[in-house]
Amino acid sequence: MTSEPRWLTDAEQRTWQAYRRMQLLLGAQVSRDLAADSGLSDADYDVLSHLSFAAENRCRISELAERMLWSRSRLSHHLTRMQQRGLVVREGCASDARCAEVVLTADGLRTLEEAAPLHVASVRRNFIDLLTPEQQAAFAEIGEVVVRHLSDGAEPRARKTRGAA
Repeated sequence: MTSEPRWLTDAEQRTWQAYRRMQLLLGAQVSRDLAADSGLSDADYDVLSHLSFAAENRCRISELAERMLWSRSRLSHHLTRMQQRGLVVREGCASDARCAEVVLTADGLRTLEEAAPLHVASVRRNFIDLLTPEQQAAFAEIGEVVVRHLSDGAEPRARKTRGAA
């Protein structure tokens, strides 16, 4: 015997639909702004940003893939394209010959430093500045609850914040 689904109430449906529309529209707008302002994709920016927070601007490829929630294969293909543009390089890992690291180049760091202010302005304009401090706190708490649930509490290590989105 199958149980009847627990359908969403009108209020729950409103919450879910608002989140879905916001996610799609906000993500698309911030991505468009990033591409127009800097020529970077979201994935490019994520890689550069992660590397900029890593010690010596380098990270094991497997660790970066885990942080980005990507397969190593997908990340490797993306890194090849970024490497061709001079944003990153791959090097052997000094402590383990079986692994490889990706390293942010000087051009990659310069590109990120030029993109970050415009990217943060887009995030502010299209999201942060539309919310009151109370709404921001509630949104952050909601996001953290959902992330903890979906990651079984095993979130990737927290990054140092530098004001960049």
